[in-house]
Amino acid sequence: MASPAISQTVRPLDTLRLGVSGPPQITSVVTEHLRLLGAQDAAAGQQDAPGAVTLTGGGYETAHATVTWGDPDSGLVDEATVQAATGVMAVHGRRDGTPRGLAADYTATATGVLAVQGLLAGLVGQARGTAAAHVTTSADRAGLLAVSQYLAAAGADEGEAVELASGGPPFTSAEGTRFELETLDPGAWAAFWRALDAPAAAMRAGWRPFQFRYATACAPFPQALHTVTRAHPLARIRQAAALSGAEVCVLRTLTERLTEADGAPPWSFRPFGPSGPGPSGPVPSSRVTPSTPSTPAPASAARPLAGLTVLEAGRRIQAPLAAHLLGLLGAEVVRIEPPGGDPLRGMPPACSGISARWLALNRGKKAAEIDIKAESDRRRLLEMAAEADVFLHNWAPGKAAELGLDSDDLARVNPALVYAYTGGWAGRLDDAPMGTDFMVQARTGVGEAVRPEGEPPAPSLMTLLDVLGGLHGTEAVLAGLLLRERTGQGVRVDSSLLGAADTLTAPALARVARGENPRRPAGFRHPLPTADGWIAPADGSAPAAAAHDLRGLGTADALARLRSHGLTATAVTTDLSDLHHDPRFAGSISRDAHGAPAVPDPWSFA
Repeated sequence: MASPAISQTVRPLDTLRLGVSGPPQITSVVTEHLRLLGAQDAAAGQQDAPGAVTLTGGGYETAHATVTWGDPDSGLVDEATVQAATGVMAVHGRRDGTPRGLAADYTATATGVLAVQGLLAGLVGQARGTAAAHVTTSADRAGLLAVSQYLAAAGADEGEAVELASGGPPFTSAEGTRFELETLDPGAWAAFWRALDAPAAAMRAGWRPFQFRYATACAPFPQALHTVTRAHPLARIRQAAALSGAEVCVLRTLTERLTEADGAPPWSFRPFGPSGPGPSGPVPSSRVTPSTPSTPAPASAARPLAGLTVLEAGRRIQAPLAAHLLGLLGAEVVRIEPPGGDPLRGMPPACSGISARWLALNRGKKAAEIDIKAESDRRRLLEMAAEADVFLHNWAPGKAAELGLDSDDLARVNPALVYAYTGGWAGRLDDAPMGTDFMVQARTGVGEAVRPEGEPPAPSLMTLLDVLGGLHGTEAVLAGLLLRERTGQGVRVDSSLLGAADTLTAPALARVARGENPRRPAGFRHPLPTADGWIAPADGSAPAAAAHDLRGLGTADALARLRSHGLTATAVTTDLSDLHHDPRFAGSISRDAHGAPAVPDPWSFA
């Protein structure tokens, strides 16, 4: 079909009408993001389950989406039960040594973003000639995607490189101020602790678990390091950080975040001008080689991006995950790696010699080794960009411009490109620290939002924002592709960890704005111990379930007792390797060509 067009398009969904029905807990993010992208409400929906979303108008066939908690027979009925079953509680609880629920609605938030992705992808597919499709996504699949790296590591051929045990930041100063510490440099780590007169043995023993906390969701470094920071005032700690090159960030409250919030959407779009130099020619095929087995799929409603090419120059989690999802939607993803390949391919534990965590984010991608510091290789990258549809990166702020690879540079060789940057702060905070997951959590009040009342605020050591930021990055790229289809112009799209944090904390910030306590009540989403494990009641059943002492019962009997009283609960997954055989996800989790666990695609198209 011809690409539907509108004049003076400002947002990707201008002229489309939105209809939503279903419980707000699982549909609110879908509604909010579609409105921010330009859709206008068509009519008020009924509060029925499952959540149903439609987009009509704009020259497209009606786009449909359904959002659910999980399979109707799985017993997963809300945020608490989904977190419990998918392993989110287990991973988030590693710092504490027992499973813990996130007090924020993390899987519902991720589900909403995934549903928006599915709708946008379907519209892009329609514009490229495929039939309209009905997309379904569910919170259980969102939860599995969120823990996919941890699941891959649990199913690897070898054990973890570091101990999985309780412990980790944040640290506390002499005044009782809690703060996060961040550095990616072992030299800066050592210099920081030497400046505070930390024991040399504790300093050395602490680096490896601190370095690996992004991968393991825990950091069992010596307690002596916590003792050291409690002996120094915050001013002295800041001075040590400034002298060493490390960074500290005091944990902010949700109230503080609300006072500085600018109300900006979680992404931005800047169309390119209509003119510019043409392509510079194709890339020699010998320079782009498959990194893992991949079977191209024909263009279809289920693979709406088939035939599109994404160049990804991503590090760590955020950009690689965004590109991974674009690949699942059918795009050919070419990963730009340094000479010798991405060093994270060797990060333990491995499956068939390749990092299991790396495979969770990068399986199926091709790879091109390019030295971006070399002028000849930068020219080659420009040639590749001239033939691509999307260029996606998460380099440090300013690096792309310094290299001559910023959006204006690439627009000159490809005016139809979607140039996507997934960063930390999107330039929205003047005094922002390093834009990494845990620092953004600390600065935006996430540490308060994910812990209930009565517990000290603490950013989760599960990479909440890297994952949610990656989902926002995919959402932004798809919106950019749709905008390109509607206008014929390329576009720069920006997303950030800050935008992801604001999406996650939006309900808590709304409570602050109403003068209410932003935090959930004490004990919120704390699993209940049984004789052989843990169970998690649904949020609505939790107060009554807490009155039952289940410690003398096995998990199956404890669940039966609660159900006999009309209460809903599910078993908590504590060993992620058990997910392969969990009947709540029957047939969902597979293994890739390297033997690494692979979670199911987060959407189904029909």
